[in-house]
Amino acid sequence: MKTLLLTGGTWYIGSHTAVLLLEHGYNIIILDNLSNSSDDVIGKIEQIATTSLSSQERDWGWGVKVKFYQGDIRDKEILKKIFSQENIDGVIHFAGAKAVGVSCEEPFEYYENNVVWTLHLTEIMEEFWVKNIIFSSSATVYDPSSTPPFTEKTLTGNTTNPYGTTKFIIENILRDLANHKWFRVGNLRYFNPVWAHSSGLIWEDPNDVPNNLLPYIMKVAAGELAELSVFANDYDTPDGTGVRDYIHVVDLAQGHIAALEWLQSSPWYEGEVSGGRRGLFDTFNLWTGNGTSVLEMIAYTEDIIWKKLSYKI
Repeated sequence: MKTLLLTGGTWYIGSHTAVLLLEHGYNIIILDNLSNSSDDVIGKIEQIATTSLSSQERDWGWGVKVKFYQGDIRDKEILKKIFSQENIDGVIHFAGAKAVGVSCEEPFEYYENNVVWTLHLTEIMEEFWVKNIIFSSSATVYDPSSTPPFTEKTLTGNTTNPYGTTKFIIENILRDLANHKWFRVGNLRYFNPVWAHSSGLIWEDPNDVPNNLLPYIMKVAAGELAELSVFANDYDTPDGTGVRDYIHVVDLAQGHIAALEWLQSSPWYEGEVSGGRRGLFDTFNLWTGNGTSVLEMIAYTEDIIWKKLSYKI
């Protein structure tokens, strides 16, 4: 697998993964509608990846270039154009709406954006016989009645919001495609990515209102917000504030490299379905296995930036 299509590749996780893919010698093509990012990110990805070249290669004027298509996976015509013009070996599917709260307000939009558009993508993949896909799933698929820490064997389903439901549905669609259409699927369940690339050029920088804790912490650190709102201090946790499993976004991106290497090392195998041939489907958590509270995240940030941060319960 040498050439990869990244859907939603200009946003937070996609851009960090794009850098690592280029540094590992992959060719990448990015498709993004820029609904929550900017095409400026393409130049930053190229700039970071170029620094990984040898000094001699840079002296020769070599640089990394990324092919970018502006559009989205609802448009089958742009998908057909990409798959017919580019020799794509696999897809990393980042694209999708991801705000839990918004999904409760606009569930129909989430079902269409995440489920229907993924069907468009996989239909075109099937048409062009591209069977390898890494999917961005989520820890929200785990049954909330289960006791943490969640492992890949923890019960899934009984999701509490439309966002989690769309991820759960797509996982099952991809499992069916592995069983009946020979797809080879690396299903990655993300926990909570944080921080940024060491270059400082790319980070979590949404166009709209942030949905995660760290961007708000950084807005307070930068003086854009006077204080951070901490919602409740009476949870059943060591300090009463919410606890989540946070993973550095570069470590999360590295998980995609590992998933690709796993796919490439996993041969086709004979099964009981689809005329005796079967694809591949397996799930991997991308996490640390350790929880961190809101107050601990504030304290960690204060240690790093040498600055006290104001917050209000």
